[in-house]
Amino acid sequence: MIKFKNNEYQCSMELTLALIGGKWKALILWHLADKTLRYSELRKVLPNVTPKMLTQQLRELEDSGLVKRFIYTQIPPKVEYSLTQAGKSLLPILDTLCKWGMNYANEYEQIEQEKKPTKEDTESV
Repeated sequence: MIKFKNNEYQCSMELTLALIGGKWKALILWHLADKTLRYSELRKVLPNVTPKMLTQQLRELEDSGLVKRFIYTQIPPKVEYSLTQAGKSLLPILDTLCKWGMNYANEYEQIEQEKKPTKEDTESV
């Protein structure tokens, strides 16, 4: 049993997925890998996320200690997001996931091609 922020998790994988799981969190972390981004810049690189969902996911990542938010006291207000050290420690894992996805997509194409009946298969029926 793992306790983290008033929650209990059965295993470390459950905790990890709670921290970075879902459709947008890993993508947010990935886009923050190389540079600090403003909210509007995140919206541009993630055009399919709704503003409400992006805000929610950023807050959760911030609460988890993976993303830090810096608020500039100016008018108009300016807010920037960047990775914390804990967030940066996820980058090799995210890179591996990215490579796995590309490899799997290529393998899947091959599997789909192999499933298609050949001329010999259709003639023997």
